[in-house]
Amino acid sequence: MSSTVITAFVATFATVGIALASPIDTSLRPKARPDGTQIPAVADTQATIYAELTSSVRPLARPKDLETAEAAPVSTSNAAFDRWIRGFRGRALAQGISARVFDAAFQNARYTPDVIIKDRNQTEFKSNIWDYLDNAAAPPKVEEGQQALRRHNPTLQRIEQRYGVDKEVVAAVWGLESRYGTRMGTYPMIDALATLAFDGRRGSFFEKQLITALKIVQSGDVTLRDFQGSWAGAMGHTQFIPTSYMAYAVDFDGDGKRDVWSSDPGDALASTAAYLRRFGWITGQPWGVEVRVPRGLGSTGGQRMPSQWAQLGVVGVDGRPVRDYGSASLLMPAGRNGAAFLVFKNFSVIKRYNNSDAYALGVGHLSDRLKGGPPIQGPWPRGYEPLSFNEKMELQSLLKSRGYALEKIDGLIGPNTRTAIADFQRSAGMRPDGNPSQDVLKQLKSR
Repeated sequence: MSSTVITAFVATFATVGIALASPIDTSLRPKARPDGTQIPAVADTQATIYAELTSSVRPLARPKDLETAEAAPVSTSNAAFDRWIRGFRGRALAQGISARVFDAAFQNARYTPDVIIKDRNQTEFKSNIWDYLDNAAAPPKVEEGQQALRRHNPTLQRIEQRYGVDKEVVAAVWGLESRYGTRMGTYPMIDALATLAFDGRRGSFFEKQLITALKIVQSGDVTLRDFQGSWAGAMGHTQFIPTSYMAYAVDFDGDGKRDVWSSDPGDALASTAAYLRRFGWITGQPWGVEVRVPRGLGSTGGQRMPSQWAQLGVVGVDGRPVRDYGSASLLMPAGRNGAAFLVFKNFSVIKRYNNSDAYALGVGHLSDRLKGGPPIQGPWPRGYEPLSFNEKMELQSLLKSRGYALEKIDGLIGPNTRTAIADFQRSAGMRPDGNPSQDVLKQLKSR
């Protein structure tokens, strides 16, 4: 998982009308609403989105070369942390946590400076939509997802039948959240959340998550030994935060526990499907369809049936009108020179899981690829000649062989790879834009 979190409000794309170019927008980890029962409107106001973003724990990656401030020094005062725990104990017991559970949870709790370093070292990486989608549906993720679908097909079939959410969509969320359960996080949840609550920068939010985490332990759904997740408090195969888990997780296998951490992902995948269904998933409706947009189309907003869009010249990439699955908006995430999509209500439902057009496109596109669909057909205004997946791996290998700090040769172009590319470009007298281009690969090969 990424080690950065949202530190500032970034305007979201509009899902009504034509959405033009923007950096990847903000994201929102699934959260319980205050009453825990009412389904909120799919289209949040900007004010509501902003309020939720300020307490979001989903990461938003940004490259180191766009950092604007030095990270504040991190206190490692265990004495102060111990005093905070003593004060917190009373507040936790007042909210229904038993003394036995609290004392067991905090018997070996440790202040974790690494968590605060990750929380404060906010790099401001504005990834372009094409880079995000390249990674979201990279060949290994498609192959791993198809293997996961085959391996867990009986469970996913039952989940689809019960909740009406396509099994490939559920698998795509799983793939983006934890790489199909291989990257769920190894931080002890009590340590991480207590450290963040003690730190105080978003203390009230994380104290609420910590109280809920203790309630999860008290319920018997997970043992303290197995209670692990990301440094920012997201848990399990599909990375729920504690309050979301408490409100929406389900016991799909009927063993009396809502176990989203197990090697058997059934409860976690069913919880994700239940969450999407809860927020209005329409069975049989796609998230969206890639379309061609005529050059002369004006700034036409609003929602229309696909047949009405077809009258304006907006048709599928095959040149045929898109089926009337329901009213749709026209989404152009990179502007008029990039790929375009008609997106339906289910696109907005995915955004309830993570309030990001980029994320919803990533889930939607990966789910299409898991079904055997093609890559996105439209061009992107990259401004450089891109590399194939294998060429990206070759580029990473060459950078690493030249001493640049890369941990993995995986073909996924993240902040570390971009930093290494930019460093190489500087040494080669090139513009240090960090883009994985044919020119960079050519220069690496020639040296």
